[in-house]
Amino acid sequence: MPAINWMDPQYLLTTFGTSFFWIGAAIVFVECGLLFPILPGDSLLFAIGMFIKRGDVDFHIVTACVILSVVAFLGNVVGYEIGRALGTPLYERDGRILKRKYFDQTNAFFDKHGNKALVIGRFVPIVRTFITVVAGVGKMDRRRFFTWSAVGAILWATGLTMLGYFLGGIAFIHDNLEAAILLIVFVSVLPMLFEFLMHRRRSQAIAGEIATAGKDMVDRTPDGH
Repeated sequence: MPAINWMDPQYLLTTFGTSFFWIGAAIVFVECGLLFPILPGDSLLFAIGMFIKRGDVDFHIVTACVILSVVAFLGNVVGYEIGRALGTPLYERDGRILKRKYFDQTNAFFDKHGNKALVIGRFVPIVRTFITVVAGVGKMDRRRFFTWSAVGAILWATGLTMLGYFLGGIAFIHDNLEAAILLIVFVSVLPMLFEFLMHRRRSQAIAGEIATAGKDMVDRTPDGH
């Protein structure tokens, strides 16, 4: 039996037919909380909206958005509770993937960015999978986490699904689904790329300041003239 290409929404539609929507909902749930980050969350939501518009998926768009938002939120809840239940062992283990410093940095990230961290992180691949677990490990207040995770789930799941629905009526988009999905994936990783570039720039600036300070200290010593 050939392997299933979980990354290709068109393939999933062809393979599962009428069950495609529920397969898609299950993938969204898993990506949002069960530590499987390499799944097509963004592109899948867009494709679901487009398939509904084309009539390939027999689902009302509002019902679909509600269900997808709910499963995205529930995935976060499961990830959070896993992190909260296993928090101490995970923190003390200091493993390869979930390092102790990540927990400390995430708590600092939440303190710095506040509630919007849970919303922004939803739109970044991989981050949306691990941020829930790390929030649980850090024992973030449940009410705060659930409230803003719900906001993020609605904006992400409903927003991308509706985007696919409205753009699905454009012939060029549904005739070039693969290109449209690649564009969505590219856009979704832009925040991660931006943060990497900013971190690199800050690191270079700090290194430059240290080097300058060191040179000044040498110049001020008796032998430095």
